[in-house]
Amino acid sequence: MVTDARVVRPEWLSQLRPYGHADRGKAVVQLLTSLGPYAALWAAMIITVKLGWPILVTFGLAVVAAGFLARIFIIFHDCCHGSFFASRGANRFWGYVTGILTLTPFHEWRQSHARHHATVGDLDNRGSGDVYTMTVAEYRAASPLRRLGYRFFRNPLVMFGLGPVGVFIISQRYTPKGAGKRARASTVITNLALLAILAISWATIGLGTYVALQVAVTWTTGIFGIWLFYVQHQFEDVYWSRHEDWDRVRAAMEGSSYYKLPKLLQWFSGNIGFHHIHHLRPSIPNYNLQACYEAIPEVQDVKHLTLRTSLRCLGLALWDEEAGKLVRFRDVRLA
Repeated sequence: MVTDARVVRPEWLSQLRPYGHADRGKAVVQLLTSLGPYAALWAAMIITVKLGWPILVTFGLAVVAAGFLARIFIIFHDCCHGSFFASRGANRFWGYVTGILTLTPFHEWRQSHARHHATVGDLDNRGSGDVYTMTVAEYRAASPLRRLGYRFFRNPLVMFGLGPVGVFIISQRYTPKGAGKRARASTVITNLALLAILAISWATIGLGTYVALQVAVTWTTGIFGIWLFYVQHQFEDVYWSRHEDWDRVRAAMEGSSYYKLPKLLQWFSGNIGFHHIHHLRPSIPNYNLQACYEAIPEVQDVKHLTLRTSLRCLGLALWDEEAGKLVRFRDVRLA
């Protein structure tokens, strides 16, 4: 069980508070500019399949649709934090809608993601909604079979190739052991809604067409989404600490990256690159993150990653407690 740890609150932290207020106008515009194009792209994909156009045309549309689905997932993410709308009911309603579109149960994911926020950077509370990371000492002490399993899990082809299917299509159809009633109910509701979509698709466009398009869009979105989640907390000088020394502000500022993306990718990813600000104050909706960053000098004074520099994070896999950084497998000598 996670207990309260030492929290350091610098004076400037209160300056984030005004940006934590939801704006219904901005939220509605974001819904329209995300759901509308996504629906249009689905219609276009179906038309290309029915007309027998080259598969590359359909897949090209699927890649663009995946960008919009990533943006829809950010809306879902904000609804889970209760930040997208001021109304709890509106957040719950649109959380369920966007959750169905992203194949993700609202209440179950909201609970697991809250645990992630409460434990990020805490070495003694790993494994709650994060990319599981072993320490060098744990890896050295592990059996050969466990080391092999961990290396398989951390292989980029597995994490980013099989990961989207495993996470979005398979694992989110079930609730973890010990989940509460709301979490179980949200999984059932989401699964029933997906079954209804399958039935409607079978009766209209054809089950095979729907499944092929949904897998293509979800898989592409999943690669992008898992990469974002990975690079937000898996960089060389990331902050990790034992629980007794864990600091929430440091975990946000040093344990969550500022991923400076090109404007188009920043738009599709719903400003989630300002991840350090998001962890400082999760109540800030995505459409306020840019303004918050520009207004407060202290949140600008952090190391940032770019597309080019983020690629260096790809091989990082083990936390070296002595060196205080993430290292690669090849950097570790086994006894």
